[in-house]
Amino acid sequence: MRHIKFGPTDLMVSPIGLGCMSMSGYYGPQDDDECIATIHRALDLGINFLDTSTNYGGGHNQTLIGKAIKGRRDAFVIHSKLGSIRPDGVNVVSGTPEHVRHSCETGLERLGIDCVDIICISRVDPVVPIEETIGAMARLVEEGKTRHIAISKDASPEIIRRAVKVHPIAGLQDEYSLFVRDPEDGLVQECREQGMAFIAFAPLGRGILAGLFRSATDIPEGDRRHKDGRYRPGNIEHNLSILGQLEEIAAGKGIPVATLALAWIMHQGQCIIPIPSSKSRDHLEENAAAAALELTPEDLSRIAAICPPGAAAGLG
Repeated sequence: MRHIKFGPTDLMVSPIGLGCMSMSGYYGPQDDDECIATIHRALDLGINFLDTSTNYGGGHNQTLIGKAIKGRRDAFVIHSKLGSIRPDGVNVVSGTPEHVRHSCETGLERLGIDCVDIICISRVDPVVPIEETIGAMARLVEEGKTRHIAISKDASPEIIRRAVKVHPIAGLQDEYSLFVRDPEDGLVQECREQGMAFIAFAPLGRGILAGLFRSATDIPEGDRRHKDGRYRPGNIEHNLSILGQLEEIAAGKGIPVATLALAWIMHQGQCIIPIPSSKSRDHLEENAAAAALELTPEDLSRIAAICPPGAAAGLG
């Protein structure tokens, strides 16, 4: 698999990454041994970009990745979000310097490494000025605890411009898929202007664009998608009608629809790196195949007609 430059850095990453969130119980139960085997298989396929967070599974995710990368750390590029504090299970946004430092250092300990390639603030704190948060992250660069920094959800083009005045920003992470097109309204363009990478999480529409579920009853118990508006009655039927048309294109190419949906993202620009979450080797291999799939202008036009911006239901 070819590798590409990650934003303004010297890091070379695969054009598709491995999101590790599902390896820590967010989408139903997981098997740790299979998850580790999936990370190893990703490297075999040429995928070297791993995305994790301090708060995934209360630390389980980073501990798991630490086991998987032991003895081969230099083969991976690790993007670690500074997870939000979760007192009593409540997700709280925090961009304070104290949280930035604590989250980074805790993550390094769990991962079993001295320096992470990229730390990323999970969400922009609406109370703490972005300059203060980025300043704290920049100090971690100076101390050798991270090589680069990035930002994630809730960043606007204006916030990005303010952030880069404090320290170079390697990338932005936000939700982006055929269903969720909001980043096209300025964020993707700002990343291109700044030379930043755009990391697309949930690139398969929380599983719908992978064809995983045909009704809400198919979702496993304990899976957070039970609360997702895309799967509510009325919405899921509409979204599945879009999926069916995309599946016709995929079938004509002899590929799963997930491969088609991920290839579409990669055709939106080299700076965009999708990170579908996989906890099994089977799904990983379907996703990895997207890196080699070429879509013609006709393919892209057909996809655009089937799923224009705003076509999906249940996103509000």
